[in-house]
Amino acid sequence: MAREIEIKLQQLLLDHKMTYKELSKITGLSTRAISEMVNNKQERILKEAIIKIADTFEIDDIREIIDFKK
Repeated sequence: MAREIEIKLQQLLLDHKMTYKELSKITGLSTRAISEMVNNKQERILKEAIIKIADTFEIDDIREIIDFKK
C-alpha cells in the first residue's frame, strides 16, 4: 500500500481566516509556494518553510501541518 502525504495548510488558513497573501507577508514564502502546498502539488517542502508556518500558527505538533493521508 503506497502512502500519500497530506499538507494541511488549507485547513489552517480557513481556521485562522487568513489568505495566501497574508501568510506570504508574515512568513516570507511566495504566494505560489503557499498555493502549491495548499493544493498538495509541492514534492519537497523546506524545513524552514514548515518552521515558519508552525511559528505563524503557533503549532507544536508537525502533524497539524503535514501527515499521512488517512
